[in-house]
Parts: sequence; C-alpha cells; structure tokens
Amino acid sequence: MLIPGVSGGSMAIILGIYDKLISSISSFFKHKKESIIILGSFGIGAVIGLVLFASPLGYLTEKYNMIMMYFFIGAVAGGLPLMYKKADIKKIDMQALIYITIGAAITLLLNFIPEGLFVFNTKLGAAEIALLLAAGLIIAVALILPGISTSYMLLILGMYDETMRAIKEFYFPYLIPIALGGLIGIALTTRTLEKAMESKGKATYLIIIGFIVGSVIQVFPGIPEGLELVICPITFAAGYFIIRKISPFGN
Repeated sequence: MLIPGVSGGSMAIILGIYDKLISSISSFFKHKKESIIILGSFGIGAVIGLVLFASPLGYLTEKYNMIMMYFFIGAVAGGLPLMYKKADIKKIDMQALIYITIGAAITLLLNFIPEGLFVFNTKLGAAEIALLLAAGLIIAVALILPGISTSYMLLILGMYDETMRAIKEFYFPYLIPIALGGLIGIALTTRTLEKAMESKGKATYLIIIGFIVGSVIQVFPGIPEGLELVICPITFAAGYFIIRKISPFGN
C-alpha cells in the first residue's frame, strides 16, 4: 500500500491469501469467528507494516527515486506470471488483448481526476471530512482490485504526502474518515469482485493484468543515466526474483 505502482491486491494474490481475504469479507456474517480471525490478523499486520515502513520507504523513494522505482516495477513484473496462470490463458489472442487493453485504459483514465480535488489544509471542516470519506471509498476500490496501487491512487488524488504524514504522526482526524470510507468501499467492492471471479474468471484476471500494465506505465520514471544505468537493472531483477521467490506459486 505504501509503494506507488505496487498493488496490495496483487501482492495478496502473489502470497496466496487473496481469495481467503475476499471470502472472509464477503461472507463475514455467515462465518463471523473465522472471518474475524483472518481479517484481524491481516489488519494487525497491515497496521504494523504501515507504521514501521512509512518513514523509511518515503525516505528511500525520495532520495533514490529512480533506483527504488525500478525495484518496485520489478516487483510488479514478478507478479505477472502468476496472473497469467490465474487467467488460465492458453494463448494471447485478440480477445485477451482487448481485455488487457480495457484494464490498462481504466488505470490511465484515473489521471483525469481533477488535480487538487482532495488536497486539504490542516484544518478539517465538514466539507473536508465528506471528501475524505469519498476518498476512502475510491482508495478501497484500489485496495481490493489487484493491479491498482493504493499509494498510486493517493498520488493521483494529491493525498500521498499528507496521508504518509498523518500515519507517521497518528493524526486521527484525517485518518478516521478515510478508514470509514474505506470500510464502506471494501464492503461494496468485494462481493461484486468475488462474483466476477467465479463467473468470468478469465476475463477478470485479464483486466487485472491490464491494471498492472497501466500502473507500470504510470510510474515508469524514465531511462536511467550514469551509475543508475548499471544499478537500476539490478534492482529491477532483485524486485522481480524476490516476488517470484516469496510466492507459493512462483516456481
């Protein structure tokens, strides 16, 4: 969630826990105890990760942007073979290309969200809180849909720096409305996505691959120069092989 271009949903698929998370959310009231254990464990780990890594990742990305972005893009690329397997693609035909193009186009169209719409002053009134709730809804969709990066969505909304600062400073008046909007968005999104994966699995995963392709295009930092021309391919390869290694489906 903290890394622009890297999707939390994609990472959950790579780690083999995505289906279990989606099922726990969509059938929460049918299997409350099991769902609470799964989602509670995941949520605690997520909060610890946010608190521990928000500052160092922000520092490294700011100081060594080109090198770090190639590492992150490598990590995203490392998840593509798994998506390919999930889509059960026998060959890349015209229909597959159309679905991938649709996914990439949706990601690229996010750029047309009005710039500055969700940029706030430190003083939050009723209008700002309402916008934070709406932002939480949008971010929840990015959180649930594999291939769309939550942090990239924050960048598009102009909220990335402020949200990272709020996490580091535990500024709850800012974080609580986003969290509430996010919970509502998650509840609305998961059931729809679960049905799509069950009934139209191939098309759904092809569109997700398109999301990933589109997100990589958006965060691509350009061609490195000088010493970075040597380092960036190494960090790209490191990101790729680390993701392939930690995935239970990577081999």
